Amino acid sequence: MRLRHLLLVLAIGGCNGTAPAPATSTPTFAFTDSRRQELLAAREAVWRSWFANDTVQLAALLPANLMAIPPQGDGWQTIKEVMAESRGFAITGGKLVRLEFPRTEIQVFGTVAVVFSSYLFETEVGGQRNVLKGRVTEVFEFVDGKWVNPSWHMDNDG
Repeated sequence: MRLRHLLLVLAIGGCNGTAPAPATSTPTFAFTDSRRQELLAAREAVWRSWFANDTVQLAALLPANLMAIPPQGDGWQTIKEVMAESRGFAITGGKLVRLEFPRTEIQVFGTVAVVFSSYLFETEVGGQRNVLKGRVTEVFEFVDGKWVNPSWHMDNDG
């Protein structure tokens, strides 16, 4: 019984009867119009950098612990696999012809933004054009003054 009483006293503020001090608060993250534009620019940069096999830009936008679900297959991808796939596209001589996000919705949770989009892109490989469209859910985190993209899940319509 004494142990329970002691734990109760400690839980409500220690032996002096005062309430516990509030945790120090961190400044509130403001998702301003400017931050929204930065987020959308970072999202587009990830896509364009992937198609261009811009490994420097991808390394700046994608963290080492990346986890992604591609539109085909049943596996998940790490940063290593995402970079290899980008390199493979470049080796084929492929190029991005068109990139569109017809609909985008954003939910913000602190410094994390979840971006829900429909997408359409057109590529050209060996003179053949291919259009792919679908949906993507992308996670972005505002870290050290910039948006990074640690995760996404894609599907496609075909």
